[in-house]
Amino acid sequence: MYRSRGLVLLGTILSLGSASAASLPRGVGPEFAKYYENIRDGFSCIGHPNVRLGFSQINDNSCDCPDGSDEPGTAACAYLNDRSPPQPLPGSSSGSTNTTNVLPGFWCANAGHLATYVPFLYVNDGVCDYELCCDGTEEYGGVGGVKCENRCNEIGKEYRRMEGERKKAQEKALNKRKTMVTEAKVLRRDVEAKVASLRQQIQKLTAKRDELEKRYEEIKRADESKVVRSEGEGGKLGVLVGLAKDRIAELRESLEKVVENRRELRAKVDELEGILRRFKEEYNPNFNDEGVKRAVKGWEDYAARVAGESNSAVSDAELRDVLSEDSEDTGINWKEFEEEEASDTDIIYNLQAYLPAFARDFVQSKLKLLHFWLVDNGLVAENTKPGTESHAARSAREAKDAAGKDVTKKERELSDQEKDLELDYGVDDIFRVLKDKCVSTDAGEYEYELCWMGSTSQKSKKGHGKTNMGRYKSIDYEMADEEDRADGKSLGRGRRMVLRYEDGQQCWNGPKRSTAVWLACSETEELWKVSELEKCVYKMEVGTPAACDELVEATQPRAKDEL
Repeated sequence: MYRSRGLVLLGTILSLGSASAASLPRGVGPEFAKYYENIRDGFSCIGHPNVRLGFSQINDNSCDCPDGSDEPGTAACAYLNDRSPPQPLPGSSSGSTNTTNVLPGFWCANAGHLATYVPFLYVNDGVCDYELCCDGTEEYGGVGGVKCENRCNEIGKEYRRMEGERKKAQEKALNKRKTMVTEAKVLRRDVEAKVASLRQQIQKLTAKRDELEKRYEEIKRADESKVVRSEGEGGKLGVLVGLAKDRIAELRESLEKVVENRRELRAKVDELEGILRRFKEEYNPNFNDEGVKRAVKGWEDYAARVAGESNSAVSDAELRDVLSEDSEDTGINWKEFEEEEASDTDIIYNLQAYLPAFARDFVQSKLKLLHFWLVDNGLVAENTKPGTESHAARSAREAKDAAGKDVTKKERELSDQEKDLELDYGVDDIFRVLKDKCVSTDAGEYEYELCWMGSTSQKSKKGHGKTNMGRYKSIDYEMADEEDRADGKSLGRGRRMVLRYEDGQQCWNGPKRSTAVWLACSETEELWKVSELEKCVYKMEVGTPAACDELVEATQPRAKDEL
């Protein structure tokens, strides 16, 4: 018969009372012994001391005290609770108990094992409750002919063995946690070092970007300040460029004709070589015709000479390259010569080259100011066409834009790292070690997965995809009250860490999914159990060394290590 251990109140016989069991009524625990000493002259109910009973009324199987304290060793008062029906009990002016049993249960000393209280309902019910009362004393009445032997030695021995294994497992888990704490500190320092490095890089890149922006503006202003040439004017260099372009176009056209003629001649040569090759292969050497023999001999000499010659002919690919149109990527970039050619008036500025350095700088700065003034006042037009820029300006702009992108990229990385430092990774930053690692378990038709500091999910085994059950938001603490399992895979009782995962996928006709991840101390990361507390609100029970801090300090969380 299965008994819920949730009804049991555990006691420790080693730390409570020293009264002799022989001097106390049956079923009295050490912490209540003082109420039952010297009761031969009478007994006062513990919760109602004005109610006095005789010694013979103790454990007489009749509930005489309103709080049941006169029956520590029987089941007579097992029904007492604050909802008990009216009872004609002595000392009860209202005619009802309106109280609960002051005693936690029937005391089993369990020598050789753990002493404990057994619910009064289990006393003399004809069942040996060895998981609670291994010495069998709760069945002293022999109801139904049942007599429970004392099994405390063997049960206690097995318990101590399992308790030893549990403690060893806890020690391993604690050692694992210490290692994780060390790793977490290193990971945090790495992030802090990266933040410092990124800040320095951003500072340097920003200065470089500003310098390139200034350079670009200078080049652009210099282009705008040049005296504009009229359409078609280009000086001697411009005329030469035009003539060269026309001449190259003529040569390219002629070369195309040569290439076409070359292609036709090659086809004819291939045809004639084929005829001679077949002639040599098919002629009869026994036929005594000198003309035929000379023709065959001539072909063999020709074939040998051709085979020994090195092929230095221009390839078709090379010809295609020569025949392709000139552009910025292939051939001659005519635009560069056309755009950057100085006008004839630029000869004035070449005079600066003959001046001393200090004079040259002075003259150049004054000329620039003059040109800027002329451009700004509309006396001289800008040198560039609308929507176009010089090669130098384009290069400066591209360099400036690239530097700006580098700054933006580094600023984004810095923001991510700073957010990472602000994220709550728990006591000692312990969850840094587990970040992005996942554990999963099968539960019926679904597979559930927990990714540390990431998300929780539910995946159908029938291939219906994965459902997001929430993303990590915060860390909380709650009290757990569950039975300890023999394999240790349970939350047990006490204060437990809870990770909150929220804002998951919307439920049909319901809220967004969320998951409370309850943690208990374990040597390895393992997802034990998943349950749905209400619609789309889930609970995961997980074992991890990261939760072993409750063994170190069970009442208050330690301050976060800020390194």
